[in-house]
Amino acid sequence: MKRVRTQPRPNWRSIVESQGLVYGTPARDARGAARPYWDESVYYEFDMDEVLALEADVELLHSMCLKAVEQVVLMERYADFALPEWSWQPIAESWRRSDPHVYGRFDLRYDGRRPAVLLEYNADTPTTLLEAAILQWYWLKDKFPDSDKWDQWNSLHEQLVDRWKVVRDLLPSNELHFTWSGVETTGEDQITTTYLQETAAEAGFTTVGLMIEDVGWDSALQRFVDLEEDQIDTIFKLHPWEWVLEDEFGRNVVSSLPQTMWIEPLWKTLLSNKAILAVLWEMYPGHPNLLPAYLDDPHELTEYVRKPKLGREGANITVVGAGMDTATGGVYGEEGFVYQLLDPLPQFDDMRPALGAWVVGDSSAGLGIRETAGLVTDDGAAFVPHRIPIKDGSP
Repeated sequence: MKRVRTQPRPNWRSIVESQGLVYGTPARDARGAARPYWDESVYYEFDMDEVLALEADVELLHSMCLKAVEQVVLMERYADFALPEWSWQPIAESWRRSDPHVYGRFDLRYDGRRPAVLLEYNADTPTTLLEAAILQWYWLKDKFPDSDKWDQWNSLHEQLVDRWKVVRDLLPSNELHFTWSGVETTGEDQITTTYLQETAAEAGFTTVGLMIEDVGWDSALQRFVDLEEDQIDTIFKLHPWEWVLEDEFGRNVVSSLPQTMWIEPLWKTLLSNKAILAVLWEMYPGHPNLLPAYLDDPHELTEYVRKPKLGREGANITVVGAGMDTATGGVYGEEGFVYQLLDPLPQFDDMRPALGAWVVGDSSAGLGIRETAGLVTDDGAAFVPHRIPIKDGSP
């Protein structure tokens, strides 16, 4: 694994905008200067052996996470996840029905010298999908047209299409509604949702896109409807489950299951919650792909990261120890915290990359990298592409 500097394509900005990247908070370099969110002036290079090991780690972590969900359901540990009590039984039912799931993203610490370790699992509403699946693939083809020499850990698009085909028989109809929140003003959620909608259409679904605020509830017929008053049978939401469960809308969502199927499924509330990190450590203490993590107290840890169970985008993170004490602001924390061993992201040219490793269905599917100069990967982190050399013509 190494970080390589390179010249951006002369018209890179118009290229990525034409491919859908119309959002992105300006990032910062190691000196605090502004840099583009999509930054192709650098890339990371991995050996194929590294990628194969990472793929195996990701699939193992995903399997461990599914076993952790089973454990939480069996032990009825929902209170540890700060979920409303009325949602506990429906979560268990969603899990026992095996309500279908499509995708997720692990955030990993990796330096090329020891196994990757799990920082968190974005299992409900992961973004950076367009960047990982499309933008960096076309960057690779443009920059390195000798395709027999270079590859990328990236089968996201093909696997998403295939996954939609697999779940088609598990859904109530061939029509899928795709929703995003109009409150999110950058356009990232809408673009991410639109891209997923395209993969479903390619798989043969009839798709409809709309804001989640425009999803209606027919109280007489006890069903969800779209702007045309048509019944919604299956709906993808890029809207966190913990937000859905906050009000009466969420109660209707839960009561509609499984007649209306929601993707990602309700049981993903457990995997997208950082409390799962503590459960994993309880189940697999000392595992090389995990960091020690505890609920609501650091226990023996003297150097740790305190994370809100429902935090997002690096908000309300507190880093303690190793002379690195820092904290970020935000609106999270009332739900409680998880304490995870401080294992700082490695530095490459004074930048710290976090690996976003994708899972589609139950299979490893690709990699996206965000890097920042600070200890916390927040909305000021840049997305950078990667490549893999192909040696001796072997895949």
